[in-house]
Amino acid sequence: MKTRDLHRQEPRRDEHLIEEEVHDPYKARKKPHAPLLCPKCGAMNVSGRWQWAKEKPEGLEEELCPACHRIHDNYPAGEAILSGGFLAKHKQEIIELARNTEKAEREDHPLQRIMSIKEDGDALVVTTTDIHLPRRLGHAIVDAYKGDLDTHYDREGYFARIRWRRD
Repeated sequence: MKTRDLHRQEPRRDEHLIEEEVHDPYKARKKPHAPLLCPKCGAMNVSGRWQWAKEKPEGLEEELCPACHRIHDNYPAGEAILSGGFLAKHKQEIIELARNTEKAEREDHPLQRIMSIKEDGDALVVTTTDIHLPRRLGHAIVDAYKGDLDTHYDREGYFARIRWRRD
């Protein structure tokens, strides 16, 4: 015979909180049924993963990859805001470091790209196509030049912002 513990309070099925999954609006919700080719950059989506292809077979369906789609829409997923007196004196070196960091990341991760590097007053604003590249840029700059780094991820908005400063 089964007994019931009357003191035990089990939540009802409808009382469980459902945590919203973080969603990138530019990422496909399901894997494509066949390989895709981005007509803009040449990346291929094979088995749900965007990668650089050594050979591009003929007759593939074409679709913009999420990075090219973000660039087209001018809708970055991340930004690095660089500022301070040190930046003014070493701006070109820091831009080259950012470009080299992007190049290294892009070899394995075609969706990690710099969209733009613009001056905004005394600051330099680097926008990116994903949320991971700003952090990598920030850490590369700190490793090379020191300074203060602040990182903020907006999970609901799928956006990352880092601020680096050195006076």
